[in-house]
Amino acid sequence: MRRGTMVAAAALAAMIGTSGSSVAMAAGAAAAQKTAAAAAASGPCGTMPVASVHYTHVIWVWMENHSYSAIIGAGTGAPYINALAKECGLATNYHNISHPSLPNYVGASAGLGLAGISQFTSDCNPSAACSTGKPSIFGQGETWKAYEESMPSNCAPADSGEYAVRHNPPPYFTTLKGCSTFDVPYPRLATDLSSGNLPSFSFVTPNLIDDMHDGTVADGNSWLSSNLPAIFNSSEYKSGTAAVFVTWDEGEGGTSNNCARNTTDIGCHVATLVISPSTVPGTKSKTLFNHFSLLRTAEDLLGLPELGLAKTNASMASAFNL
Repeated sequence: MRRGTMVAAAALAAMIGTSGSSVAMAAGAAAAQKTAAAAAASGPCGTMPVASVHYTHVIWVWMENHSYSAIIGAGTGAPYINALAKECGLATNYHNISHPSLPNYVGASAGLGLAGISQFTSDCNPSAACSTGKPSIFGQGETWKAYEESMPSNCAPADSGEYAVRHNPPPYFTTLKGCSTFDVPYPRLATDLSSGNLPSFSFVTPNLIDDMHDGTVADGNSWLSSNLPAIFNSSEYKSGTAAVFVTWDEGEGGTSNNCARNTTDIGCHVATLVISPSTVPGTKSKTLFNHFSLLRTAEDLLGLPELGLAKTNASMASAFNL
């Protein structure tokens, strides 16, 4: 073989080698990206791009009486909650409205500020003096249900065993129609999920043990780990039409009763998880959100009018890719 031919052959071999190496590197990078994407999608979040989803179902799950630092972090007794926060979305600067429990449940459902929830500060049972005629997210025109664990009968107006009516807002809205039909014991959720009859808006309240009020953080963590997967495995969630929010009614240990924008009082700072097929795994938002933001987000996703202070507080949709 002539020298020029030998040089050309060598050059060609080098080119092929370099090209092969580049192809191999590109293939390796693609495989790594695919593996990373699969790992990210192993949880309930990040399985669909936002362009592929249309949220026609919003589910709120309310827990009780623990500040952010009591839930988020190693050693809190909440491994499932913390794993879910890493797999999905976590609002790190989220605040309740006031204290005790009932003002938060009613205020969040209706967008009512401190003046509008002043009659509820004794955690009273529904009565003429402990109710409101204001509209709420329950029955704004969408289908809805409240699923109440340990509630003895539909729309029960008094405490019973581990059921606390103060954690069940529909009975407090005097102009709300359908409480006796749509405010139901918790087992109905499993029936509605399996039959494809999940309403547009769902309000889920565990009982006093499972929501951490009388139980421990570990009790609540266990309840969520046992019950949330049924939602994630539902046809509504898998089809990209359901978004789930887990929040706490109020924090503990602080002194302020004016909490919606209070970023210094520990009793005003609670954890809130955003779980949806389009939420990018590991999303954290430092934006100031509160229970009014939760209301606005649900109403915006469902195409409902924004009630009260929902109009003037930030939506969570953009931050969590909803």
